[in-house]
Parts: sequence; structure tokens; C-alpha cells
Amino acid sequence: MKKCYKLAIRVEFDQMILKPSMVISGLTCPNPASVEQVAEMTIQCLLNNVPVTVAGIAFLSGGQSNERSTEHLNVMNAKFASQCPWSVTFSYARAIQQPALDYWRGNDDKTSEAQKLLYHRAKLNGAASLGQYNAEMEKAPTLV
Repeated sequence: MKKCYKLAIRVEFDQMILKPSMVISGLTCPNPASVEQVAEMTIQCLLNNVPVTVAGIAFLSGGQSNERSTEHLNVMNAKFASQCPWSVTFSYARAIQQPALDYWRGNDDKTSEAQKLLYHRAKLNGAASLGQYNAEMEKAPTLV
């Protein structure tokens, strides 16, 4: 099979961070893939198609819940990090920001608590990027 990246002209793969979506089931799929299946199929797709010289992979959370995107990333790193020639992390703007924005809703009196929610989601995804996340960590910080 011919690799399409060999046809690229003047692309400096070692200076690029790829921001793909994960390989997930469609919304109407009657039997959605498990977290482990998504992680395995996503990593396999990347290993088959992304040059080893790419500097890193930073996933979008596209179409997934905050928690599910974190679970997927965690399993990828916990089970497959040793097979990956690149760092596999997150670029989850919505999945990190949305809980804080939903809580805050422009109310300045809620700014401090919203910041705690933002920090909490970022901390969870930081752990997932190291394969160290678990569902118990989801317990939200106590809000005043």
C-alpha cells in the first residue's frame, strides 16, 4: 500500500502536531464500540497512516461527552503508549471548557467556582494523557 505522506512536498513532519478526531462509532450505530475498541482502532489507524516523525497527536473531543473523550484518551495512553512513536494528548477546548461555561453563564459571582471546574477538567485530561486517569477522579470539586 502506497503511503500518501510520501507524496507531501515540503512538510516538516517533525514540526507538526496532528489534530485528528478519534475513530468512534456513528451516532446511530446500534452497537457502539467500547472504550477499549475505540482506543485500539484509533491507535491502529494512526500507526498505519501517520509518519513516525510527526511531533505529536492532539485529539479533538468531537462528538463525545467530556468523560468519554477522557476515557478514550486514557486507554490509548495506558495500553498503547509504548507502541506510539509520538506523544498522544488532547486538544479538548469544548470538553474542558463547557462544564465551567455552563456553570458560570456570565455571572461574575460564579467566576471562582467556574475556574475550579475548568482546572478540574484540565487536570483529568492531563492525567489521561499520561494513562493515569480513573473514573473516581470525576468527582467534581466542591462548589461554594
